[in-house]
Amino acid sequence: MKKLLKYGLFLLPLFGGTMETKAQKVNSFTLKQAVDYAMQHSVQVKNAIIDVLMQQQTNRDITSIALPQISGSAGITDYLDIPTTLVPAQFFGGNPGEFAPVKFGTKWNSNVSLAVSQLIFDGQVFIALKARKGTIDFQKALQGVTEENIKANIYKIYYQLVLSKTQTELLDSNINLAKKLHRDMSIMFDNGFVEKLDVDKASVLLVNLQTEKMKVENMIANGYAGLKLLMGMPVRDSLVLTDKLTDDQIKEGVLESSQYNYNDRKEYQVMTITNKLNGLNVRRYKLSQIPTFALVGSYSVQAQRNKFDFFGKGDWFRTSYIGLHMSVPIFNGFSLQAKKQGARLQLRKSEYQTEALKNSIDKEVDDAKRNFTSAITAMDYQKKNMQLAEKVYGQTKKKYEIGTGSATEINLAQVDMKTAQTNYITALYDAIIAKVDFLKATGKL
Repeated sequence: MKKLLKYGLFLLPLFGGTMETKAQKVNSFTLKQAVDYAMQHSVQVKNAIIDVLMQQQTNRDITSIALPQISGSAGITDYLDIPTTLVPAQFFGGNPGEFAPVKFGTKWNSNVSLAVSQLIFDGQVFIALKARKGTIDFQKALQGVTEENIKANIYKIYYQLVLSKTQTELLDSNINLAKKLHRDMSIMFDNGFVEKLDVDKASVLLVNLQTEKMKVENMIANGYAGLKLLMGMPVRDSLVLTDKLTDDQIKEGVLESSQYNYNDRKEYQVMTITNKLNGLNVRRYKLSQIPTFALVGSYSVQAQRNKFDFFGKGDWFRTSYIGLHMSVPIFNGFSLQAKKQGARLQLRKSEYQTEALKNSIDKEVDDAKRNFTSAITAMDYQKKNMQLAEKVYGQTKKKYEIGTGSATEINLAQVDMKTAQTNYITALYDAIIAKVDFLKATGKL
């Protein structure tokens, strides 16, 4: 039993505490329904979706750079002291070489303007626009990785809890057998057919089984709480698992689909998109050496008054222009060269990581296939061994009941039967975990 708990139950308390007794809602879920629920309610999935939406807004911001930029301004100025300008004094009959202070302008000035610009070409903006789809695909691929990891964990915990039902049923059966044995031993002791030691051994066996059941029930409760937290379900709600698990389900057509494609793996999709984006980044710095062009235009009106009377009679003087603006990068202290080389190195690094990932996937698939084959063989062996142990116990029990067997033999037979049952449950769980890992490795989960 300790071996079974080692294969996953010890992880479940990390997800949360035990379930509350007063549940507000009862949810009866198949495995598929549990996964679907998680895809809608898991905080990790929700955050991954938000990352996609945030990238969409970032792309909108990038797109806005290529659209017309329009700005307006308006202002009113009250010159408390009108600016003074020095002009040659001889303009007013003064001496040559001397200057006379003159105040130009009016006390009140107002200006209203509208400026328009339209980017015609900018290499960096062009690449940024081209990368928009790639950035969305990248975030969606990351979302897929998150969903797949949650799905794999739900599979494992769900089936672990399904198997816990069988485990509990076997424990209940063994407890009932131990109770009967203890009762029979007590009667035989009262009639002088067995020693007190035999009764004590039967009592120890019964207490051990009952203690083991309490521990398993506590860990099952923690497991349900952990599964609900992983799914995004309120812990106070009740969760009922409706799927069953059999040997045939585990064996069903997995190894027949051992052919796989790297693109089926979400992680590989992420790396592929990363390479494309890094390649665009290299192009961005190359195109940044090309001049940028933009159309510009402005229209403004200005009024000057000695009194604050802009809405009355008076002239408004217009100014307007249109133009073509060109910006030519000449020298930036070798900053651009450093950025281009850095982008090339980043692309090369991601390409190396892609090759390493392919090798890792190959190894992961081989290991998963080998582990699954081994787990299936072990499961078959342990099932036969459990059936044999149950048969041995039945025969030993008959011998004991007709008086040809000893109490020690039946105690040992029951312990061996319980051990075989536990080993079978463990092998069953190992097999389903191996199946999930194999499907995940081949991108078919």
